[in-house]
Amino acid sequence: MAVAAAHRLSRDQVIWSFGPDLEPVLEIDPGDTVTFETNDCFTGQIRSEGDLVTEIDFERVNSATGPVAVRGAEPGDSLVVELLEVRPGPRGFATIIPEFGQLIDRVRSPVTYVFDVEGDTIHMNERISFPLRPMVGVVGVATGGEEITNGWAGRHGGNLDDHLHGPGAKLYFPVRQPGGLFAVGDMHASMGDGEICGTGVEIGGEVVARFDVLPGRQAEWPVTELAEAWVTHGTSGGDFHEAMQAATEEAAKLLVDQWGFTIEEAFVFLSVACDVGVCQACRPSPFSAIARVSIPKLSATPAPFAA
Repeated sequence: MAVAAAHRLSRDQVIWSFGPDLEPVLEIDPGDTVTFETNDCFTGQIRSEGDLVTEIDFERVNSATGPVAVRGAEPGDSLVVELLEVRPGPRGFATIIPEFGQLIDRVRSPVTYVFDVEGDTIHMNERISFPLRPMVGVVGVATGGEEITNGWAGRHGGNLDDHLHGPGAKLYFPVRQPGGLFAVGDMHASMGDGEICGTGVEIGGEVVARFDVLPGRQAEWPVTELAEAWVTHGTSGGDFHEAMQAATEEAAKLLVDQWGFTIEEAFVFLSVACDVGVCQACRPSPFSAIARVSIPKLSATPAPFAA
């Protein structure tokens, strides 16, 4: 059943980067729900297999709808964004981009594939279909100082490209400017871990999100809460091992600071009970490498932050 949202933002109300001086297009209260209309990552520049990624304007890639300011969110808090619905449109695209991805030396490029979405199924062609797994790639808030384009990820979020960021995920962003200033875009009907050709099924659609504020507590990077686990993130300019180091350090810090683990207990617990995962690792590529660490919800680790 669709969620009725009190507010709606058009796909024309977008930003192309996250920085410290964002101006909100909407100000809401904690508990409010917003529907975001989102563009596909190509902003409508690719519509058929004849449209090639080499011909598009890369200044119009990865728009994010927003930003939204939440009253009462202040630096030192976490902005809590619960993704209630992620609703893709009927048609999406994936591309093979020259000089992008682990198999690029073995394929022809550029190439565009068209995907049709019917109910819970994505059709790549007459032979190949697979389940719908909607998620959003760009989710972020205002930065503490640096201007970061939407192709990149960082401590503010941005192009995190985590396939776990679908319906039901609750994201905690470190607030660094009053109101938090959240924006979202880059929807995928499906995207595999690593996104090894550089795209998922890029698609426009609608995102319905509910907002809250967690006062006085935050992590260094965005943290995601799921039904059975919570997940830390870390990014780097290109080296996945650096991203994994950052995500692991973030997980250990929360275990120690929030749940009373010793650092030795955290080190071993992360090794024996938790999972390191890949969000983004398309290489070669000019964009971020992104890692995550999933911590199961147990009596000793029930949530990212203690009450």
